[in-house]
Amino acid sequence: MRSIMVLNSKGGSGKSTIATSIASYYATQGKKVLLVDFDSQASSLDWLAARPSGRSSITGINGAGGHFRVPRSADYVIYDTPAAVHGAELSAFLRRPQSIIVPILPSPIDMRAATPFVQKLLDYGRVARKEARVALIANRCREHYNVYHQLDTYLRKVRKAPFISALRETQNYVRAAERGLGIFELPPYLVRKDLDQWDPIIRWLNSKRSQPRT
Repeated sequence: MRSIMVLNSKGGSGKSTIATSIASYYATQGKKVLLVDFDSQASSLDWLAARPSGRSSITGINGAGGHFRVPRSADYVIYDTPAAVHGAELSAFLRRPQSIIVPILPSPIDMRAATPFVQKLLDYGRVARKEARVALIANRCREHYNVYHQLDTYLRKVRKAPFISALRETQNYVRAAERGLGIFELPPYLVRKDLDQWDPIIRWLNSKRSQPRT
């Protein structure tokens, strides 16, 4: 069973959009996917409630109460986490995933907030021992903005965590979310550029580089 967590202590970084996109990708590949929403706002579960019948099945679990069991039959477990996660709660979350994706927005505030948070992740025991792997992505980017290039430079300098992709800001994610779909389930001619940006993320998740050292 593969376990993937989308994590950032800063709110508004697009965690739910990325978590649901990952869940929908693996569901379209015929995998049994469990989507665990730890956020009391339940954005991922709301997305799942809007999902049309006949689409690839995804099972949702409300993890906000902390009491749930992951069925052994699941191929992939995707964890969507809340903002402002620190201390014991963060430690509890970090016991679960094999792979951690940290989305960071291209703004000075988000970059400043990300620096100590990412370092805390990298220093955490399981991550430091390579029992869980961390990767960074830039999210909601407008390439012609100077701050995007600042974020690109920042992410490439982060020690021990690869910067794997930058996702553009586009209404395609809004359209997909409104319909309970992932970016991979929209017509290919609409999302060709988005799928190109997702390709390195999926390749990382499917590679040994994203999985615990054995």
